[in-house]
Amino acid sequence: MKALAAAAVTLSAVLLLGAKQSNAAGELLATRPGLELGVQAAYYRYEEPDIMKLSGNRGGLVGAYTFTDARRLFSRIDVRDSYGRLKYESSGTGTQDKVPDNIFEVRAVGGADFFPGRSFSLSPYAGLGYRYLYDDLRGYSSTGAAGYRRESNYMYAPLGLTARMHLGGGWVLAPTAEFDVFLGGRQKSYLSDTGIAGVHDVINSQDKGHGYRAYVMIEKDHWAFGGWMHYWLIEDSDVQSVGGGYAGYEPRNWTREGGLEIRYRF
Repeated sequence: MKALAAAAVTLSAVLLLGAKQSNAAGELLATRPGLELGVQAAYYRYEEPDIMKLSGNRGGLVGAYTFTDARRLFSRIDVRDSYGRLKYESSGTGTQDKVPDNIFEVRAVGGADFFPGRSFSLSPYAGLGYRYLYDDLRGYSSTGAAGYRRESNYMYAPLGLTARMHLGGGWVLAPTAEFDVFLGGRQKSYLSDTGIAGVHDVINSQDKGHGYRAYVMIEKDHWAFGGWMHYWLIEDSDVQSVGGGYAGYEPRNWTREGGLEIRYRF
């Protein structure tokens, strides 16, 4: 986290020194249209309480395209891809380093701008999102336990609100708060990777959980940068046979992720 803090200070200094002067303070504070591309850095932690956890740093790419019209309506497509090599820790099966972990996410939302005056605006939105996670624990932990691959699929409905406020000199503060309604999930565990006789791959369904997100972004000319966090809490899945006379389920778990992001709007 010290590295992330240092990066934030350096990034802010570069943007403040290099930003062009503009008359943005005289523009309406509506949602900004067009294509945005950017990068992010984050710290990630996934935990199944009293069972295991995965944690570590990750980096990713983000992109969005926003459509607007004269009625102050907007729609946006967001895409994110994030990768990390994480540390696995379990009191029962030991530890394992450099576990490949990838998150891919795509969302489509729509909303409207209210009070888009020259000092303050509110932009509520709603939509549909899909989150895919893949991690690869194949190999052996510090105790010799065999690992396996896992795929996680979430469908959810984001409900959010963005506010925009002028800070002066063309700078705009744009915080966002969002609640994610969990619509359902599917977990595929490749238990055949363990080599245990009679055990096969299994798919478990999840139907209870929720998430939330928060962003604090600063906008200037073509740039936007700031901090963000994501959180998920998902309850126990259903129970399915895994072979060999055993049954398995995806335990209650939570995910917490936070970091820094910078985007350029074309």
